[in-house]
Amino acid sequence: MNQKDTVCQKRLMVTRDTMEVIQGKWRIPIIISLTFGNKRFGEIQREIVDISPKMLSQELKALEINKIISRKLYDSMPVTVEYSLTPLGQSMNTLLDEIINWGVHFRKEVVGK
Repeated sequence: MNQKDTVCQKRLMVTRDTMEVIQGKWRIPIIISLTFGNKRFGEIQREIVDISPKMLSQELKALEINKIISRKLYDSMPVTVEYSLTPLGQSMNTLLDEIINWGVHFRKEVVGK
């Protein structure tokens, strides 16, 4: 395998890793919601139209497993849970900006809005 192929293989590998973490309809919107500050479950659900409680719960767990978000429990009655971006999650800001910019461009070119 030549150097070009090795570089390509490494890029493909890290791209697969990235896509595994951010894939799906809901993960990026959840992450974007949390870029505006720490939020409770209900706050995230109100911001992201059409996400079911079950799906939100599953996606939050997946993002927590991948260390993109953290979950903090407060000892209150009832128990309060707050979600926030970890430093790893915050490191996605440039990527999110690029995704948003490309989305704006896509809407202009393809959707016409």
